[in-house]
Amino acid sequence: MPIVVNLDVMLARRKMRSKELAERIGITEQNVSLLKSGKVKGVRFDTLALICETLDCQPGDILEYRDEVAGTAPVRARA
Repeated sequence: MPIVVNLDVMLARRKMRSKELAERIGITEQNVSLLKSGKVKGVRFDTLALICETLDCQPGDILEYRDEVAGTAPVRARA
C-alpha cells in the first residue's frame, strides 16, 4: 500500500508509549498497534485529530504517501 504510517516515529519523538497514547485518546492498545503497523484500511478523522492533538503534530507527520514503484513520494507536475 502506498500509504505509510509513521506513528511509531512520532511516538518516539514525543517519548510516549503506545499505552499512554491509547489511554489519552480512548482507544485500545491493540488498535494503536494496528495503526502503527499499517494493518488498518482506514482511520476516522476524529481519531486522527485526537492523535495529532495528543502528539502535537500534523496528519502529514503520521501519514505519508510513497510511490510503490519508485519507493518515494511522486513529483507533482505544475500546471
